[in-house]
Amino acid sequence: MANILKIRAHHLLCIQGFQGYGYSKDFVKNMTEVIKNIDSNPEVEIIAECDIICSCCPHNVGGVCQKELNSAQKVKDMDIQVLRKLNLKDGTRGRAKDFLLLVNTKLKNSLDVQDICGKCEWRKKCLWFISRGKPDDN
Repeated sequence: MANILKIRAHHLLCIQGFQGYGYSKDFVKNMTEVIKNIDSNPEVEIIAECDIICSCCPHNVGGVCQKELNSAQKVKDMDIQVLRKLNLKDGTRGRAKDFLLLVNTKLKNSLDVQDICGKCEWRKKCLWFISRGKPDDN
């Protein structure tokens, strides 16, 4: 049985907007490889914890985001928001392309993703987020 690729729920958004920016050279290289190889995995598991993308992040210490004091909870909250909006449970398995289609069907505009991506440091460079349009600056 092939290894099932585990992907954080919010990374379903990130992998679609990635342009080669990241936390480190190793992170960018790993993210590029994961995106390139995601279609070769017949099944992925959507999770709300560190995944293969996090594995090369310099802020990942023992499987926990240590970028800031409450980063681990912030990132988990993003995953939970995505799972909720997609009506999925942590640990749901399926084909990556089906999950990406679901993301793009359910999360069509900036209002759909503001509570997920609104404070993300990469949102101004993320092609996926930018494609959703800007929320009103009220």
